[in-house]
Amino acid sequence: MPAPETLDGKDTPAERPLIMRYAARSDVGRIRSKNDDSAYVGRHLAVVADGMGGHAGGDVASASTVLDMIHLDHDNYPEGADTVLADEIQTANSLLSELVHQNPKLSGMGTTVTALLLEDRKLHFAHIGDSRAYRLRNKKFEQVSVDHTFVQRLIDEGRLRPEEAETHPHKNVLMRVLGDVDASPELDLDVLDVEPGERWLLCSDGLNYVAGHVVERMVRETKDLRECADILVDLTLEAGAPDNVTVVMLEIAEETDDDVSTAAVDIVPAAALASFDDEADSLTASKSPDGPAASKAAEESHDSSPAKAARDAEPGSSFSASDPTTTDKDAESSESSDSGEPPATTDPHLGEHLSAEVLREELASRPHELVGAAATAAETGSIPTVAGRTVARRAATVLTHKAEQDRADAEEPPRRRVRWLMPAVAAVVVLGVVVGLWLGYAWTQTRYYVGEYDQRVAIFNGISQRLGPIQLSRLEAVTDIRVDSLPEYGQQSVRQTVPAGDLHDAQGIVENLKNTGSASANCPTKGPKPTPSPTISVPVPSTAAVATPSPSPIPTSCEAAK
Repeated sequence: MPAPETLDGKDTPAERPLIMRYAARSDVGRIRSKNDDSAYVGRHLAVVADGMGGHAGGDVASASTVLDMIHLDHDNYPEGADTVLADEIQTANSLLSELVHQNPKLSGMGTTVTALLLEDRKLHFAHIGDSRAYRLRNKKFEQVSVDHTFVQRLIDEGRLRPEEAETHPHKNVLMRVLGDVDASPELDLDVLDVEPGERWLLCSDGLNYVAGHVVERMVRETKDLRECADILVDLTLEAGAPDNVTVVMLEIAEETDDDVSTAAVDIVPAAALASFDDEADSLTASKSPDGPAASKAAEESHDSSPAKAARDAEPGSSFSASDPTTTDKDAESSESSDSGEPPATTDPHLGEHLSAEVLREELASRPHELVGAAATAAETGSIPTVAGRTVARRAATVLTHKAEQDRADAEEPPRRRVRWLMPAVAAVVVLGVVVGLWLGYAWTQTRYYVGEYDQRVAIFNGISQRLGPIQLSRLEAVTDIRVDSLPEYGQQSVRQTVPAGDLHDAQGIVENLKNTGSASANCPTKGPKPTPSPTISVPVPSTAAVATPSPSPIPTSCEAAK
């Protein structure tokens, strides 16, 4: 393309497209038995996901989310990419809910997502959870993302100092996350101007065990991206690495002729490729009639790549295979009803073989790095499945904001339209439970108690109980009274917490502890001793001359404190 000319007739060099240069690494850490982190980075897309859900499905959540987004790694968005990243993350959230519905053992799984999409000279940013995004630009290093955690909320409200966050017992409690808990999670979204030379670091919260100033120094001083990623992960391992750690380093650069001619990198080993190809060929042949015509049909099916055609037709395709147990009759019915539509990405006949092949073709079509649980899923072919759903059409519908309700009604059997009673009842029950929980929580926030915080007497708002990971109290005020300065029974009372009706009562209890060392409000205050009334002496017979010794008075808690 000829260079544009200025008004004085001189040519000005055309701007070259921007791409990402990148490096990524993920490690299971020193403590965990499996890696729940996943990450993908290419020339236009970078994603980090930190799964949760324990043994059940943290790796499934992060891997399925990342693999569902990799097809966004290109810069061909004629209508702009303003909503593409956000819509695809919402689609991935819907996929997680469907996986849980299909397999209840995965209930409670979720994942964080921090993603960047480079389009022209704009960088689209999306974030949810506590994975982080840092940017080094014009010698300024800053954290762009905000942690969606309980302690970050306390910091934002001024109830916790940032230096206290690292040791807070609830520092890992997330307030926002992808998963089956929220049908429409709230994302942090932004569109940023981008310049060649700026650097980005995307990481899971496992990197938090390395001091922030050390991370900044490594990003500033280590010129090689691969070396920088390795150093950050190695520093985490040296610090103990109690959690998985994933690091993606990228730098914005102008595309060169070498970049245009660079071949894509395939992450799947050659032996695995041959194994997958043999299995796919044998599976295709088994579904064809015997004879030469069958062999030709199988070759045409393999060469025409129905998955590739579906991917080209459905730009929002997701690489989750349909359930391999779905019957051929159901598949034929779906195909006949959509004879005028492009073929769906998922074919219930082929199961995991086609899913692995489709994913392999997608990854081999561009340079990239895939690490963590997503890389394991891609190499083994164990792609999370959704039974009986044309995931590609669903994703494309969401991405283009075209709710094709008429077609959905035509495809759905009429008998399903009357099945509204059970969902309605379930919705009412869920609403009742939510309202009840909220009222109960609101009541707890009207209560106060006196307890211990940082070895000092403190006033708390709420009750000294927990509801799962949620603490039903918050710190109201910290006094200068040290708990170890109180009598032993006073220390026990404070450590076992002293309930109070309201803030005034709690302040009274603190005042009693300060003055008498006791939480009781019945201790007498110091004052003038009462004047004894005169007594009349009465002669006592000699038989009563021997006085009976009176028992010594037992000191009260207040007297003992004095």
